[in-house]
Amino acid sequence: MSAPTKIPATVVTGFLGAGKTTIIRHLLENAEGRRIALIVNEFGDVGIDGDVLKACGSDACDEDDIVELANGCICCTVADDFIPAMEKILSRSPAVDHIVIETSGLALPQPLVKAFRWPEIATRVTVDGVVTVIDGPAVQAGRFAHDEEAVAAQRAADDNLDHHDPIEELFEDQVRSADLLVVHKADQLSEAEIESVKSQALRHASEGVRVVSAANGALPAAVLLGLGSGAEDKIEARPSHHELEGHDDHDHDEFESFVVATPEAADVEALTERVRTALAASDILRLKGFVPVAGKNARLVVQAVGQRVDTYFDRAWKDGEAREGRLVVIGETGLDRAKIEAALGG
Repeated sequence: MSAPTKIPATVVTGFLGAGKTTIIRHLLENAEGRRIALIVNEFGDVGIDGDVLKACGSDACDEDDIVELANGCICCTVADDFIPAMEKILSRSPAVDHIVIETSGLALPQPLVKAFRWPEIATRVTVDGVVTVIDGPAVQAGRFAHDEEAVAAQRAADDNLDHHDPIEELFEDQVRSADLLVVHKADQLSEAEIESVKSQALRHASEGVRVVSAANGALPAAVLLGLGSGAEDKIEARPSHHELEGHDDHDHDEFESFVVATPEAADVEALTERVRTALAASDILRLKGFVPVAGKNARLVVQAVGQRVDTYFDRAWKDGEAREGRLVVIGETGLDRAKIEAALGG
């Protein structure tokens, strides 16, 4: 008697603002008949990414097939959050064709992939692949390029710098875990710059990893799904920095997040300028959320990383839904919350 076929699961990871949600939304809209269940893990207490995905209106993923986990990093709450979420999805009838897990931008993929060996799910699900999304322009700008000789020399010459930056290590860990690397926002780079980013990422990648480039999330389902990796059986060979240093756990004490309530914006341009002011004045890693705009019956989605601010209208405000703006701010510990709130509040 043959063993039952395992449901494939794809883990989509990548640093804050790389475009994971954009890629998953495009996947749902072009799922080619697959029924996909989603687990969305966010850093912060507002389900922005899950709400964006629910608004895509695709038949590939019913709203009931989206499970949001906002109680902390999924890699730290496997037993309490991830396993119950998986069991909920696996109990669906009819069964889903594929499971996609969007990790927090601050998550280590390694502990999550190892969780697929837990008895509760090991015989029913396999990791089809780990997809790591890379913010191409950010890497090209040297934000995670601490192996570059010039950057390394500068860091070594400055006694005030932390020479083991957790952000850079996290980026490397996410790359090392991957079966597929996606250099995203490729439309903002030249061909030579795309090749440069690929080369930088491959320094930290595991043997045999594939690398593709994409813009605006536009990747065919056949590229993202069906990798057949069985990554749960390979993850020991893709250790994180914490594991290499002999630690079995990690924390996010160096990061913080909070929600800023924002008034209705007079127009998109004015709001964008307020966001840019906040970004320029503070060491914000990521900003995302929804804001009402005067005269518009749809929510404005706001997503920012670095000095780049992206906005678009998604769905209409629901009947009885408060037209209130809420923006999640994520950064390293020590953000000046009052200053950021003043800038965003207009």
